[in-house]
Amino acid sequence: VGRDGKGALPQKTFWETYSAFANTNGGTFLLGVKEKKDHSFEVVGVPNVQKVLDELWTAVDNTQSISTNLLTQKSVCILEIEGKSVIQIFVPRASRKDKPVYRRANPMEGTYQRLHSSDKKCNHEMVKRMLAEQLEDSRDDKLLEYYDLGDIDRETLRLYRQTYYNRDPSQERNSYDDIEFLRSIGGWKRERSTGKEGLTLAGLLMFGKLMSIQEEYPNYMLDYQERAEAKTEKRWIDRISLDGTWSGNIFDFYTRVNRKLTSDLKVPFILKGDKAEAKTSIHNALREALVNSLVHADYSGKASVLVVKRPDMFGFRNPGTMRISIEQAISGYEHDCRNEKLHQMFHFIGLGERAGSGIPNIFTWWNEQHWRLPHLYEKLEPYDQTLLELRMIDLLPQDVINELKILMGERFNLLDNTERLILATALTENTVTHARLKEISQEHHHDLSQKLAQLVKDGLLNSNGYGQGMVYYLSNESLLTPDDVFGSKILNKTSEPFLETSEPFLETSEPSSQTSEPLEISSGGLMVDGFKFPIYDSLETMNDKMRQELKLIVAPLWVKKQFPKNKFKEIVKNICQNKYLTLGVLVKLLNRNEDYLRKNTLNPMVETKELFRAFPHTPNDPRQAYTSTANDKEQ
Repeated sequence: VGRDGKGALPQKTFWETYSAFANTNGGTFLLGVKEKKDHSFEVVGVPNVQKVLDELWTAVDNTQSISTNLLTQKSVCILEIEGKSVIQIFVPRASRKDKPVYRRANPMEGTYQRLHSSDKKCNHEMVKRMLAEQLEDSRDDKLLEYYDLGDIDRETLRLYRQTYYNRDPSQERNSYDDIEFLRSIGGWKRERSTGKEGLTLAGLLMFGKLMSIQEEYPNYMLDYQERAEAKTEKRWIDRISLDGTWSGNIFDFYTRVNRKLTSDLKVPFILKGDKAEAKTSIHNALREALVNSLVHADYSGKASVLVVKRPDMFGFRNPGTMRISIEQAISGYEHDCRNEKLHQMFHFIGLGERAGSGIPNIFTWWNEQHWRLPHLYEKLEPYDQTLLELRMIDLLPQDVINELKILMGERFNLLDNTERLILATALTENTVTHARLKEISQEHHHDLSQKLAQLVKDGLLNSNGYGQGMVYYLSNESLLTPDDVFGSKILNKTSEPFLETSEPFLETSEPSSQTSEPLEISSGGLMVDGFKFPIYDSLETMNDKMRQELKLIVAPLWVKKQFPKNKFKEIVKNICQNKYLTLGVLVKLLNRNEDYLRKNTLNPMVETKELFRAFPHTPNDPRQAYTSTANDKEQ
């Protein structure tokens, strides 16, 4: 409400978060809403709305406050809640040309990104990549002085030219020598003003020798893994990596991986000339997803290009976040390819859809199989990356349909496909939310809201919570709450540190976080109907053996406060195997602040399904408990 009680714009934190929203995926401010210590929210209102609005519109046009004004009149509105005024401000995702959005006229020190629920200051390397993206429409068109045909893998170029010839033998390019051919497809460049000529970045990436590519891109890495099980474990049964046994360039990687992706698909082929071609949309989707990952990759980034084949899904990852928003990519209205020349080279041999249509076509082709919609998303940790998951999971499995028919009788036959999808998801995943349905359905969000409300009204669903936290579940089910399990008591609020127990914490000289076998389930936890594992709300309820095993795993955290994030997460997963540990227990074991632990570790791990909440419908309850072992419905 400001120092004078009439309302004020929180200058420092507001513009840091504005920068973070703009440089990530956008976001919404609610001025006049206060978060309490228990993570619930209270409407306090803004006493003098006009004063705050005047401050906002003055500052947003001042480059000392923020580099770019992304707001319009429609971005700001006044909400009346509980008789109080709340200012809602929507900050959109900035376009590539506007990034980085930064504070105080200093991009190197004033650029932020949104990471889960906090604002992260970008390091200089991240800012430099944003600036490069801003200036270069196509990252791969650059002339590489002193790179020539000696840096090309001739066999790869020969195979590409043969593919090009097979597609159209009458093309004039077929008669060109290698340099002229490369020049005609964007792989060779001559600058008229200086007379300099040589390979382009695209030519080097597409056809180059590995050593030459890595001289230009030291972090360049291509990786294909086939995994035998539907798990996130990194055990593979077949792999293509930069092991020195093949050229290491992009075209060679594409041809090798494409064969493996489609080698055992049980779908028909047709013969076109002397070449077998996929007849189904599945082949088209996989081929397009592979090309899409390769042409949109930021090869200056530190993440690898990674393609994963599992029995239940195909996964594609490329370094670098998207140049346009995910919504724009799915709709197909926008096109902004990071490596336009690479895209052009694939297009010349019949690969890669026309500009802007690749992602929409993948969604369409996958949807034709009645599988879950593809999941396209970005991650900023540990490095910027874009991921596409194509899961071969039937949205409406027959056994689920049969069970719903038994539960609901004739009423089920009167439901449309979307309503059936809602109920099937609630049955298979225990609960369903509006956000979850947006991931797996193409229905408009307003129509989804209406269908959810109607299913509740008809008595087929129950609801719990409010606003964005509303969850729905089948009417014949009940959701366990922390009160059901613990009563109304507050758990583990003692201020005594874990080290001050009667038993010394570091009594072993061999601490280790590398435990690979699940800890033994011992007595002492709360066994509750509806939960597969016991819940531990206190270290004192564990027997001595379990307590000592946990101490051994977390010992490195007490020796060294600064700990690598990936190793810290492994420790969290190890101590949560085959049991639920409450937030209070985790705070004691891990020697971390409660808010920091929840926001920076537990919530992100839940999002990536490395952890699962005991009470998913009340995520911020201080009695929340976590396990790293999925229930049958969560796998």
